[in-house]
Amino acid sequence: MQNYLTIYINGDPFNCHASMSLSDILDYLNVDVNVVIIEYNHAIVDKSNFNTLYFKNNDSIEMISIVGGG
Repeated sequence: MQNYLTIYINGDPFNCHASMSLSDILDYLNVDVNVVIIEYNHAIVDKSNFNTLYFKNNDSIEMISIVGGG
């Protein structure tokens, strides 16, 4: 079994351990989950699913920052 895989984050390749969930990856990257929207293979992911979403090789996620202003 393959222990590592490559996913794409905002178009850039990212190598991670196959056991890492989306939540683990966001923690590793120090992403504030309160100010981003995550799109996984072109579908928006609800924050309640971050701990249970695991990846396959060549999956892609997009991190979209929420910016407030006035």
